Amino acid sequence: MANHIESFNCPGAPKPLGNYAHAVIHGEMIYLSGIASRNPATNEVPGLRLDVHGNKTGYDIRAETRGTLENIRTILEAAGSGMDRVVEISVYLLEMKDFAAYNEIFAEFFSRHRPARTTIGVNALPGNIAIEMKVTAVKNEF
Repeated sequence: MANHIESFNCPGAPKPLGNYAHAVIHGEMIYLSGIASRNPATNEVPGLRLDVHGNKTGYDIRAETRGTLENIRTILEAAGSGMDRVVEISVYLLEMKDFAAYNEIFAEFFSRHRPARTTIGVNALPGNIAIEMKVTAVKNEF
């Protein structure tokens, strides 16, 4: 059905922090919600350092970028797509000083296929994260 809109949640991905789906599928297109690096099994943010009071003291943007892209790959594959079918990515960075490091890891995941991309600096992200990505992809069977 061409006009059917399906909310999609991936059991292998971190649970959403709010009332939204991991993705929405419409026709041949898959639209991912903002995805971060939280580990689906532990709910921990890779590379995040907290003090004894739970305050953020540091982070590893490379570990977060890798975790984010791995979560994106998991969701896309479960939804019938893949990293080579990504059309566009919007990246939200807490610190633009992290651009080169995140770009280095990004290039590992998109060495040949290079989707359209926008990087936006923001002043806050939920859940103690330093990076979030929103993805649009095409289904495999299209």
